[in-house]
Parts: sequence; C-alpha cells; structure tokens
Amino acid sequence: MVPEGFASIAAQVTEAGGTVCDLCLWLADTDAQRQQGLMFVTDLGGADGMAFRYPSPRTGAFWMKNTVMPLSIGFYGADGAFLGAFDMEPCTADPCPTYPTAPDFLIAIETTQGNLANLGIGPGSTLTLTDLPCAESRTGP
Repeated sequence: MVPEGFASIAAQVTEAGGTVCDLCLWLADTDAQRQQGLMFVTDLGGADGMAFRYPSPRTGAFWMKNTVMPLSIGFYGADGAFLGAFDMEPCTADPCPTYPTAPDFLIAIETTQGNLANLGIGPGSTLTLTDLPCAESRTGP
C-alpha cells in the first residue's frame, strides 16, 4: 500500500560537504495528514519519504501506531538546518512507544529505516522544501 491523499513535492538536501541531493517527498501539511503519516503504508511508491511540515517550530513526539515499515526520521529547523535523527520501529500494539523529537523543529522527514544517509540527511546538512511537484523526469509519484 502506498500513501494516499498526499501531494508529492520536490526538496533538496545539501550535505555538509556541499553535495546536493534532489528528493521527491510526500507532503503531510495538515493536522489530519500529519496524524495519518505512513500508517499502513508498505511502499513509498517511488518517493524518497514523507515530509511533515508544521506552521511553526515545535517540540513533541512521534509514534508508530499502525506503521508497518521500520522508519528513520530526521528533523530540520526553521532555518533549514539539521537538528537530529533517529530510527523508529513498527507498532501495531496499544499503547505504542513515543519518540521525543528534536527541539524546535519545523520539518520532519521520514524514510525507510537506514536510508537517511542515502538522502544526504545528517549532521551539517540543510533542507529546502518547495511547493513544486517532483520533476517529471524523475522516477516517482
């Protein structure tokens, strides 16, 4: 099952060394979309992950309720700077554990577990999200 009801947007991660990685991300931009996230998803459908964008910086927690894929999550601040990352395990039980976020993040990027480094997400990186659809020449949604 792939994410349904989400737009896909282009993003760029610039690694600490200057390498630029072009990404295609599902966008969770409303409370309802952020709550749904990657629940029940078994395939990212060609996208690199999902971006959770908030209207203002926040600190909180993520959980993996009804999420069947192991995920990694990276956090970025309002200035686009990397704030931290960790792995999360699937959970279909109740209650599920929660994972405290990096403080004052604006955007969180979830991807398949272990894939953050392949996307350039890590210490010293910066993120730019666009509101543009993914490039048509790119494989993905």
